[in-house]
Amino acid sequence: MKKKNFAINFVAEVGCNHQGNMKLAMKMIDVLVNFCDVKFVKFQKRNPIELLGEKKYNLPHPVPSNSFGATYGLHREKLEFDINQHKKIQSYCKKKKIEYMCSAWDLTSLKQLISLKMRHIKIPSACNNNIELLTYLFKKFNGFCHISLGMTTQKEERQIFNLAKKYKKNKKLILYACTSDYPVKQEDICLLEISRLRKKYEKRIASIGFSGHHQGISADVAAGTLGVKWIERHFTLDRTLKGTDHAASLEPDGVRRVKRDLQLLEQSLKFKKKDILNCEILQRKKLKFIY
Repeated sequence: MKKKNFAINFVAEVGCNHQGNMKLAMKMIDVLVNFCDVKFVKFQKRNPIELLGEKKYNLPHPVPSNSFGATYGLHREKLEFDINQHKKIQSYCKKKKIEYMCSAWDLTSLKQLISLKMRHIKIPSACNNNIELLTYLFKKFNGFCHISLGMTTQKEERQIFNLAKKYKKNKKLILYACTSDYPVKQEDICLLEISRLRKKYEKRIASIGFSGHHQGISADVAAGTLGVKWIERHFTLDRTLKGTDHAASLEPDGVRRVKRDLQLLEQSLKFKKKDILNCEILQRKKLKFIY
């Protein structure tokens, strides 16, 4: 029997959890394909000096124990893949039948990613107020534009939508409810933002997503219940590894469990087709008095 397409798209965000190691990146892809049955994997692309500027580039990492370099800029350089490495990752993903996605953090990175002719590019919460970046994305990219709304005002949110609409890309726009903390506390996840975004934008854009940086998977299932079509979670092979994002990431078993629970959710999230379901007929005869 042919598998039914799953309504909620799950994105495993490798981000920088590969620690700048191509072999580790490839191993993570293998685990996502062979163990987790994930269809989308996402990486990140930065040009550190362009993104940070010289002053921030030369500052120390704010959390020295997580640093891979003497300065924050050198730390970022150590974790960065160049565009040729991204091409290799994209090619490997194609071979493994998992779709490669990537976040662009600056204009140079965005231009390079567009040259890869990919279907999905994301702008992170940290950069969603970069009008030059967004303008280039909406003008030049014909795929789906994923944008997270962490640490974003509703005014900034409207500016993103209006800019996408100006360039007739609002139907390619996917907005993600998100709280930018690593890991985020349960009380700060604010899942009802999904309902607000759906009410305000769902009919005017491609869809609504949820980008989570919390621990556990209950919020992901709740997000699915609230109607998102995309769920993104950071992924790591080991949450104890050095780095900022590992603590807010899911390990392979966590990814597998959230995929399972979301699929079970899809099966159960519906109305009854008739008053008495077939499975209830015998129980009704056994247990219910007819007055």
